[in-house]
Amino acid sequence: MAIEPYRRLLALPGVRTLLIVGLLARIPSTAVGLTLTLHIRSLGMGWFEAGAVGTATTVGMAVGSPLAGRFADRYGLRPVLLVTGAAQLAFWTSAWAMPYPVLVVASVVAGLLALPVFSVIRQCLAAMVPVEQRRTGFSLDSMLVELSYMAGPAFAAAGTAALGSTWTMCLVAAGLAGSAAALILLDPPTRSDEEKEEAAEKVPRSRWLTPGLITLLGTASAATFILTATELSLVATMERAGDTAWIGLAIGVWCLYSLIGGFVYGGLPRGFSPLVLIGGMGLLTIPVGLVGGGWWWLVVALVPAGVLCAPGLSSTVEAVSRWVPAGARGEAMGLHGTALLVGGAVAAPIAGAIIDSAGPGWAFATAGLVGVAMVLVALPFWRRTATAAEEPEPVAA
Repeated sequence: MAIEPYRRLLALPGVRTLLIVGLLARIPSTAVGLTLTLHIRSLGMGWFEAGAVGTATTVGMAVGSPLAGRFADRYGLRPVLLVTGAAQLAFWTSAWAMPYPVLVVASVVAGLLALPVFSVIRQCLAAMVPVEQRRTGFSLDSMLVELSYMAGPAFAAAGTAALGSTWTMCLVAAGLAGSAAALILLDPPTRSDEEKEEAAEKVPRSRWLTPGLITLLGTASAATFILTATELSLVATMERAGDTAWIGLAIGVWCLYSLIGGFVYGGLPRGFSPLVLIGGMGLLTIPVGLVGGGWWWLVVALVPAGVLCAPGLSSTVEAVSRWVPAGARGEAMGLHGTALLVGGAVAAPIAGAIIDSAGPGWAFATAGLVGVAMVLVALPFWRRTATAAEEPEPVAA
């Protein structure tokens, strides 16, 4: 039964607690972007100013994510969580009072010292779950990430509407500080007992940061490029048709496809290569813009690509956990987080420009083509790296 692998996974010591804490800890992190945007809009500023702060935060996070992972590898989780938790508490309890230029600069610093909850949960999950069960573990974790992304922005919107941006920012501060405190108290292992001796040795970056891993990270970026461009194209299509009231429902159903796909994938007896999954997601996204007849047909057309979302992303995390030595896993997971951020950040302006000039249909096609192109670039490097790591060939998988 598909449910049996999940029962075995949740029976492992500490895994159930780690996943529950991870779900709750990610919710305030996913509320950050929209909370800042709504705060700036409440000050009477435009979308450009709001976007500039979002970009500043993203740049900081892209740089800070691998740095936090490297410090966690070297000094352990608790010092990293203590510093980043304190930094988030300081920023979010004072950001409401900052003049706009100061807020832009402070957002870079806050992003640099962002709470690394996403990479930490994945790093610890890799340490607590045997290799043969990691696909199920990362699939379940990917589904929980979807849930947190549903809850976080909704909390930001509801809180700002009911309490105002100042109190919502203070609640985000409490949530981030509480998340850091919970992870510090839990103190999950970053290495299994078998990996501790190996992790004690210093691992040269050249040993694991190979062309194969770099192209794998590029493929992960392509996945978030597809997702961000698809979301913008879906919203633009519905807006042009006058169906804006149904946008929330459409995006919610699209997220449901990913949850279903992740659940099924985690229960399969054998997984697939990330290149197969993300390449398939790209191919199936290309023709979506050709669908007409109402927004509900567009949502139906997103089913094939949507169900590959969570499997595709979780398979990249699993590959990183297999290819990278335990002593460098934190930094590698941080680089994976950076890759996901970069893909989404690059997609937004490109997809927006295409929507404005040629229409959302071409933005769907471009998103899919970018994913396919990146997979083709990664394929020869993947074969070489997979063979060296005694991994199955991607097509055979």
